[in-house]
Amino acid sequence: MGMSVTQLLIILVIVIVLFGTKRLRNIGSDLGGAIKSFRSAVKDGEEGKQLAEDDTEKSKEKTPSEQDKV
Repeated sequence: MGMSVTQLLIILVIVIVLFGTKRLRNIGSDLGGAIKSFRSAVKDGEEGKQLAEDDTEKSKEKTPSEQDKV
C-alpha cells in the first residue's frame, strides 16, 4: 500500500519538470523561513505565558494590605 522508492522518484522528476529547479528552491526557502518564523513565534508565546504566570504568582504572594496600596 505504501509508495515505493521508484514511485517517489517518478513523482520527483515530474515535479521538477513542471516547476523547475529554481522555483522549487525558492519554494523550499520560503517554506523554511515560514517554519522558522512559526517556531520563534511559538517560543515567544510560551515565554510570554510563563511571564504572565510568574506575575500572577507574585500578585498572589502579596499580603492583603499590600494589594490595597496598589
